[in-house]
Amino acid sequence: MRNILILTILFLTGCQYFQPKEETQETVIARVGEKQLLATNLVDLIPSNLTPMDSAIFVEKFVLDWVKKQLLITKAEEAIDFNEARIQKKVLDYQYALMVHELEQKYIDANLNEQVSEFEIQAYYNEKSENFVLRQNLAKCIYFKIPASAPDVWRFRRNLKNYPKDTTQIWEYANVHAVKAFIEDSVWIKFDEVLIETPLKDISDKTAFLKTNSSVEVSDEDFIYFLKIFEYKLIGEIAPLEFIKESVSDIIINKRKIALKVELEKKIYEEAEQSNAFEIFPN
Repeated sequence: MRNILILTILFLTGCQYFQPKEETQETVIARVGEKQLLATNLVDLIPSNLTPMDSAIFVEKFVLDWVKKQLLITKAEEAIDFNEARIQKKVLDYQYALMVHELEQKYIDANLNEQVSEFEIQAYYNEKSENFVLRQNLAKCIYFKIPASAPDVWRFRRNLKNYPKDTTQIWEYANVHAVKAFIEDSVWIKFDEVLIETPLKDISDKTAFLKTNSSVEVSDEDFIYFLKIFEYKLIGEIAPLEFIKESVSDIIINKRKIALKVELEKKIYEEAEQSNAFEIFPN
């Protein structure tokens, strides 16, 4: 079926420019009841960058989806007494909503300023900080997963205890031997993500763990896990700005989009009012 479909459509695509319109014979690809899917309906839908094989797959899927959809529509028509006027109203409402959305998007694309300053981010955070309550524990930490067979682990352990002294030796050792490491000690990270590959992942009370531990070493048969915690934020506390800065920036941009939609509506209304393009009659 796949080869027949794609060959038919490719043939039509190549030949439709050489045949007079009145002589072109429509080729039916699929039928459900009296509804037909014509090959010419698919020609313009096939992406131009697809290989013949991918095009065949695309066509086969499209045809199957079309058949399934038509079967559902047929069954719905048989099973339900539809109010045709109400359905048409919904169709028109959806059509108009799409048209308005396209207009709004065009206006937004032309007028949106996506640059958000540090001052704006800080100001919004200060005003709305209660909206950024943490749903997970955060930590500033460093973390290393070292094979149990790695040499001179004792020296690495000693240097880690002296952190932030001897950092060069710590980084050099980790670069050679660590299977996994997180060394950004000034970056907030979700604490569960730190523990996910360690024996500590099953700790029942991670809040208590954070409050009572700053340096931890655990091991299993294959690895030794080193964790050093410098700062933490707990579930229910306000998220630090560094952790949510990107989200705050997105919120500010989204608010600008909303403002531009309101601006567009007002602009269109005022222009129409000045040109007497509408009239509201008294009751």
